[in-house]
This record gives sequence, structure tokens and C-alpha cells, in this order.
Amino acid sequence: MKKLLIVCGLLFSIVTLAQAQSGHHKKMESPEARAKMSAEKLAKKLDLSKDQRTRVEDIYLEESTAMANESKDETGDKEAKKAAMMKIHSESDAKIMTELTEAQKQKYEAWKMDKEKHMKKME
Repeated sequence: MKKLLIVCGLLFSIVTLAQAQSGHHKKMESPEARAKMSAEKLAKKLDLSKDQRTRVEDIYLEESTAMANESKDETGDKEAKKAAMMKIHSESDAKIMTELTEAQKQKYEAWKMDKEKHMKKME
């Protein structure tokens, strides 16, 4: 009987933990949440002003919404979808660059290069 109670307690704990993690993940999946998180990260990295942060968040929201719409489209092939997403990202990147000062642009480019190197290591 004791063993049964322990097993039930462990199962309950695992289920509760799994639900808590999946709930957090779903909250972060909205385009608004992704845009806010990305803007905050960039604001910290580049020391953005309040106005810059607002404009960058708008750019990220536009990008996240477009990416979500592209992901929902099940009709195209994978390569076409990937190309469309890369185009969306490149356009957003160009818009962000227009919002930055020269010093911030240099930091941004260095950060992107580091991110790219890290991604290549992960492959």
C-alpha cells in the first residue's frame, strides 16, 4: 500500500511539472510575447532608448506575426517556406538597423556574428 501511494505521488508530481512547463511554453508562443522578449533582449544588449525599444518591439511584432502566419501555411514545400521566413527575418533586420545609432549598429552586427557562430556550432 505504501509503495502504491509513493508511485501515485510521483506520477502526480511528474504530471503537474509537465503541465506547468507546457503552460509556460504556450504563453511564449504568441507573437506579442516573442516580440516583447526579443525587444527586451536587444534593448539590454544595445542599451536602446525607450523610443528605440518601442519601435524595435513593433518591428519584432510584425516579424513574429508574419512568421506565425507563414508557419500555419501547410501548402508550400519546406524550402519555399524557409526562404520566405528568411526574407521576413532579413527585412526585419534591415528595419532594426535603421533605428540604431552607428555605435549600436556595430554592437548589433557583432552580436549577430556571435549568434551565427554559435548556431553553426550547434549543427
